[in-house]
Amino acid sequence: MNTVELTIDGMTCASCAARVEKKLNKLDGVVATVNFATEKARVEFGGDISPDQLVTAVESAGYRASLPEPERASDTAVVDDPTAALRRRLLICVALSVPVIALAMAPALQFTYWQWLSLTLAAPVVIWGAWPFHQATWTNLRHGTATMDTLISVGTLAAFGWSLYALFLGTAGMPGMTHAFALTIARTDGSGNIYLEAAAGVTTFILAGRYFEARAKRRAGAALRALLELGAKEVTVRRSGAEQRIPIDQLRIGDEFVVRPGEKIAADGEVVEGASAVDASMLTGESVPVDVQPGDRVVGATVNVDGRLVVRADRVGADSQLAQMARLVEDAQNGKAQAQRLADRISGVFVPIVIALSVATLGFWIGSGYSVSAAFTAAVAVLIIACPCALGLATPMALMVGTGRGAQLGILIKGPEVLESTRGVDTVIVDKTGTVTTGSMTLVDVFAVDGEQPDEVLRLAGAVESSSEHPIAQAITTAAREKLGELPAVGAFTNLRGLGVEGSIENRTVLLGRVRLLADRSIVVPDELAQAIARAESDGRTAVAIAWDGTARGALMVADAVKPTSADAIALLKGLGLTPIMVTGDNEAVARAVAAEVGIEQVVAGVLPQDKVDTVTRLQGEGKVVAMVGDGVNDAAALAQADLGLAMGSGTDVAIEASDLTLVSNDLRAVPDAIRLSRKTLSTIKSNLFWAFAYNVAALPLAAAGLLNPMIAGAAMAFSSVFVVTNSLRLRAFTPSR
Repeated sequence: MNTVELTIDGMTCASCAARVEKKLNKLDGVVATVNFATEKARVEFGGDISPDQLVTAVESAGYRASLPEPERASDTAVVDDPTAALRRRLLICVALSVPVIALAMAPALQFTYWQWLSLTLAAPVVIWGAWPFHQATWTNLRHGTATMDTLISVGTLAAFGWSLYALFLGTAGMPGMTHAFALTIARTDGSGNIYLEAAAGVTTFILAGRYFEARAKRRAGAALRALLELGAKEVTVRRSGAEQRIPIDQLRIGDEFVVRPGEKIAADGEVVEGASAVDASMLTGESVPVDVQPGDRVVGATVNVDGRLVVRADRVGADSQLAQMARLVEDAQNGKAQAQRLADRISGVFVPIVIALSVATLGFWIGSGYSVSAAFTAAVAVLIIACPCALGLATPMALMVGTGRGAQLGILIKGPEVLESTRGVDTVIVDKTGTVTTGSMTLVDVFAVDGEQPDEVLRLAGAVESSSEHPIAQAITTAAREKLGELPAVGAFTNLRGLGVEGSIENRTVLLGRVRLLADRSIVVPDELAQAIARAESDGRTAVAIAWDGTARGALMVADAVKPTSADAIALLKGLGLTPIMVTGDNEAVARAVAAEVGIEQVVAGVLPQDKVDTVTRLQGEGKVVAMVGDGVNDAAALAQADLGLAMGSGTDVAIEASDLTLVSNDLRAVPDAIRLSRKTLSTIKSNLFWAFAYNVAALPLAAAGLLNPMIAGAAMAFSSVFVVTNSLRLRAFTPSR
C-alpha cells in the first residue's frame, strides 16, 4: 500500500469532509480519512490506483485537490494569516451594510431615492460578500444536501431578488417611497416592500461570526512545524581528521559528530567517545538526565548536559525518532473525527422544511384564487424570514465571550469543535513530569548518620555540587544556598562521569554520588544509611550519598516534587465524574509513589510517545471519551489523538500546538475549570441556536399568511441577535473552582 496526503480546497463544513472521504473510499483498494480542520486527506491506496486518480475523484465531488510538493531545505516556515482575506471581506461589508440598515430602520433618514442608494450599497454585499456562501450552496445542491450556507444563500438571495422585483417592476422604486416604522400585522402590497437591509445585514452578521471563529481556530500544521524546529540546525562532524560545521540536512549515516555540553544531539546514533548525562525528557518525560558512555544509544534533539560526546549517526532525516514523533502527531490529527457544526446539522433539517413551506404557501395562495403576485410575495417572505442572522452569531459570540473569560482565568480554547469534545469526556489521562509534578529536581530531604548534623551535610554537599552543571547537583546547591546562605569555596573539583563528584573543602576531601562510588573507594556504608537510601528509592526519589575523610556521613534525597495543588485538582476531576489515569515515561516506582500522593489509582509507567498514543487509542476503543493533559514533546501525539487535548502553558510549543486547550497557569486545577467552562460555553451555544431559530420560526406563519412587512423582518433579525449577544455575555459570570 502507498500513502499520500492530499490538500483539499473548497470544504466549508464537516459534511463536505465526509463527502470527500466517501468519494475516495468508493475507489477499489483505497482507505481515506479527511480532516476538515487541516484541510488534508490521508489516503492509502494499492498499486492499481494512481495519485492523479485520487485528485480526479475529489474534483468529481466538487472540490479541489492537490498532491504534496517536495520539501526544499530553503523553504521558510512563514505562514500567511488565513483570516486576512476574511477580515478584508468583513470590513468592506460592514462599511456598506451600516448605511443600508440605518436607512431602512430610521424613516427620518429616508430621503428621496434612498432606496436606490440602498440597492447600490447592498448589491456588492449580497453578491461579492456572500459569494463563499453561494459557492458552498451550489456544491451542496449538486450533492442533495443542505447546510447553514444553504440557508444563508437562499435567504439573502430571496430578500435581494424580491427587492429587485419591487424596485424595477413594483412600486418600491417610485420617488418618495418610505418604510414607516410600524410593527403592525397587516397584509401589505409586497411590490412596495424592499428587504435590502435584511439581505446585507444577514450577510455581514454571518461574516462577522465566521471571522471570530476563524480567529479562534487553531492552525493545525503549527504542531508539526514546532516539533521539527526542536531539531539541531547545524552539526559539527569529523571528516578526514578535522572538525567542520555543516547544515543538518548534509549529515549522512555513518558520520561521526561532536556534541558539546549544552548542545542538542543532531541525530539518532551511538556514542563512540566521551561520557555525559543526556536530558531525554523530550522523549521519555523523565526529569532525571540519563548517563551515557561509549556503546550507549542517544536520540536526536535530546540535550547533552555536561560532557563532550562523539556520536556515530545511524538514523537521520525522516528516519529519526523526532521525525517519527512528527508523523505520530500528524496521524493523530488526521484520524481525529471533527465534530460537525451544530448549526449545519440543524440547517440540514430546517432548510428542506422552509423550502417545502415556501412552495406550499405559493400553492395555497394560488389555489385560493389570489393573484400570482400576492402568492409569490408570501412564498418569498417565508424564505426571507427563515434566514436568521443570529444563526451566524450563535456559535462565535458564545465562543468569543467564553474564550475571553477563559483567557482571564488562564484557559485558552482553540475552536468550537473543542467544545463539542468536552461534552462526553469521562476519562482524563495525566502526564507526570511537569503536569502533576513541577518538572524540575528539588531537594526533599537530608539524612545524616548518628553524630552528624543535617545542615553540615547540606553545606558541604551544596558547596561541592556548585561546580557541577548536572540538574541534581543544581537542586542540592540551590537548596543549600536558600537555607544556609553563602557556601565555602571548593578546591580540586573532579567530575566523575556517571558516578558523582569530588572536591576539597576546608582541608576535607568530600565525595558525593551513587552508593556504588563509595563502595569503589572502599568506604563502608552503615546499615542506617543503606536503609534510608533504600526507603527513598522505593518512594521514587534519587538518593545522593556523601562521605568525607573516608567515612559515609549521610544522603540527600532529590525528587521531582509534586505540585501542591495537584491533589486538589484530581479530587475536582473525580467530583466531575471523571476517571484520572497517570501515563508516564518514568519508572514504575516513581510513578506509583506520585500517583498515591495525589489520589490516582490507575498508573501506566515506562512508556514511550507511541505507547501513550496506543493507551489513548485503547481507551477510545473501549468506548471511553478521553482527555489528555501533558506538557512535553513526548505528549504531543497523545494530545492530538485524544478527544480533548489540554497542554500546560509551561510546556513545550509542540505540546501547546497539538492540544485543543492550553492552560496558561502551571496549576493542574485549571483542568476541571477548563472542562466546566467548555461545557458551559457549549450549552450557551445550544441555547443561542434554539433562540436564533425560535424568533424566526415564530414569524414564519405571519410570512406564510402574507402579513410580513419589512419592520417585522428587521425586528425578528434584531431581537434574535440581541438575545444571542445577551445570552452569551452571561458566560462572563463563570467562576473557577480554584
